[in-house]
Amino acid sequence: MSRRAGLVFAVVLLFALPFGYMAAEGTHDVDPIRTQYRRPVIIPFPDDNPYTKAKADLGKMLFFDPLLSGSRKHSCSSCHMPANSWSDGRSHAVGEDPAGMDIRTPTLIDIAFVDVLGWDGKFIDLESVAFGPLTSPQNMNITERELVRRLSASPRYTAAFAKAFGSKHVTRRRIELALATYERTIVAGEAPFDRWVMGDDNAISPEAKRGFALFNGKAHCSSCHSGPSFTDGSFQDIGSATGGDIGRGHLFPTSEKLQYAFKTPTLRDVANRGPYMHDGSVATLEDVIELYNRGGIDRPSRSPSIRPLSLTAGEKAELIAFLKTLSAPSIEAPSPDLAKQPLN
Repeated sequence: MSRRAGLVFAVVLLFALPFGYMAAEGTHDVDPIRTQYRRPVIIPFPDDNPYTKAKADLGKMLFFDPLLSGSRKHSCSSCHMPANSWSDGRSHAVGEDPAGMDIRTPTLIDIAFVDVLGWDGKFIDLESVAFGPLTSPQNMNITERELVRRLSASPRYTAAFAKAFGSKHVTRRRIELALATYERTIVAGEAPFDRWVMGDDNAISPEAKRGFALFNGKAHCSSCHSGPSFTDGSFQDIGSATGGDIGRGHLFPTSEKLQYAFKTPTLRDVANRGPYMHDGSVATLEDVIELYNRGGIDRPSRSPSIRPLSLTAGEKAELIAFLKTLSAPSIEAPSPDLAKQPLN
């Protein structure tokens, strides 16, 4: 049994689980397809980190607290901003090092539904992600020892750890468990597409409906961007990266198909999350469509779904119209009141 087959926490997310996908071409009737994209009604939590409110509350405190960075000026939310669809709108992430990083900040929307994480898949689960950015000199730039010391010196945090875990002791593993628990609660909001899926025929335009048919047919988008979160969690070479930027190929150097392969991102809120690609190298959605229309660099690792599409100008516009229906209203997730947090 997989970790995701364990305990799940029921939440009011709106919809039922998907059952599979059908193909569509041109402007065929899309009703049989749209019913397959309904949002899940549960968030999966692993057996070894089941949901509790106290743990999620602690994770939220940690997520928004600049105490977790070496300079005390950056928090997880400095890059994963709720109002920016849980990303930052930059082409490259910037943390403690003003020079920035080589990759773009990924959104956290629907992260609970993704298994292997990171643009190159170097993280086996969400729990294992936290200390990567925390201890990176470019990112949060804090040592594990210093972070544990700071949190252990705070009565507010020791009380929160005691409530979440039964004792006040602060450990790396407990920090990982709490942050992952909170982050799994970050799910997509209701977008016009979701209202259309649930039967409101006026929720999206006829142009967007044609774009949805193209998405599932001629444009081959759904071969990777499938399911309610619009990602299958796979790693694909779309024919754009070059040179030493080989993504998952660094982890699997003998695999021909994983050279230049990067994580397929969710398309939820995609119209609000430019620039695009793992390195922020594509500025607009229109440029993204054009990249796929050209087919990318032809090489052995290129995904079989990536090939010239011969999309017309009208079809490109229809795809953009559809992608814009995946955006939910912007939110402001109120951060915990950290005013009483002593600077230890």
